[in-house]
Amino acid sequence: MDRLETMRVFVAVAEARGFAPAARQLGLSPPAVTRAVLALERRLGAQLLRRTTRSVALTEAGERFHADCRRLLGELAEAEAVAGGAHRELQGQLAITAPLLFGRLHVEPLVHEFLRAQPRISVRCQFADSIVHLLDEGFDVAVRIARLPDSGLHARRVGALRRVLVGAPAYLAEHGTPAEPAALAQHAGLGFSSSGSPAGPWVFRLPGRRPPDDALAVQPRWRLQANTSESVIAAAVAGFGLARALAYQVAADVRAGRLVVLLPEFEPEPVPVQLVHAEGRQPSAKTRAFVDLAVQRLQDDPVLNGRFD
Repeated sequence: MDRLETMRVFVAVAEARGFAPAARQLGLSPPAVTRAVLALERRLGAQLLRRTTRSVALTEAGERFHADCRRLLGELAEAEAVAGGAHRELQGQLAITAPLLFGRLHVEPLVHEFLRAQPRISVRCQFADSIVHLLDEGFDVAVRIARLPDSGLHARRVGALRRVLVGAPAYLAEHGTPAEPAALAQHAGLGFSSSGSPAGPWVFRLPGRRPPDDALAVQPRWRLQANTSESVIAAAVAGFGLARALAYQVAADVRAGRLVVLLPEFEPEPVPVQLVHAEGRQPSAKTRAFVDLAVQRLQDDPVLNGRFD
């Protein structure tokens, strides 16, 4: 078995999490698959897979090598497709993941536009607020609303989202408009809490101060805590208190006048929005085409540029 075929076998075992399922996918015998991976580990002088009686898992060295193998195999497939003329019309499935509400509001329209432009492409979407591991779960592209740690993933920044404080005009008319973050301790708060944990304090930036003295944490009087942003925002629109949210989550309500943005001068640094893929700087043609479209559209989105127009 040559090196290229051995890499394919290793990737199959890593992604199937077992030698037997990988053998079935590849049409090989389990002993042949086992021998190929053992020979690869001997040649590299490193353990790539951690075996148990039930499954296998990548070691740290295996994770790095797996990412490199996927990239190299993808580049090879792309080169073969271009040489064979397949670049003229994209085909295959593209798997995309994004946070739930952001996916529905901002990614779904991009997917529709992409499907119209690429009739031989199919798309699998997973919109969820949990973090999805691209390699383990077979996704090509992910939207991340966060500052990303260093990893083997390639990211393209498309904008940033303000973390805004909002309240309904009716609530503000009855309880007053806070002039500074400290005043929020006397206001009803609507907080996001996950996994049953209580909502944490709201952190604001104090203009003119330097770290670590530039941050102020305020604990409002929680009137409602919920595990979905939609529930928190609906309560804010109904006038039950003030809420903290990412700009895209409340943009429609702010534009319609149902919510008012408060204390903008005290907002923390905006949160980056990035498109991530796991194929290095040479992604497949379908991944590159979708990412290029998404970058163009999202970089022009007012909300990702700090505006509500």
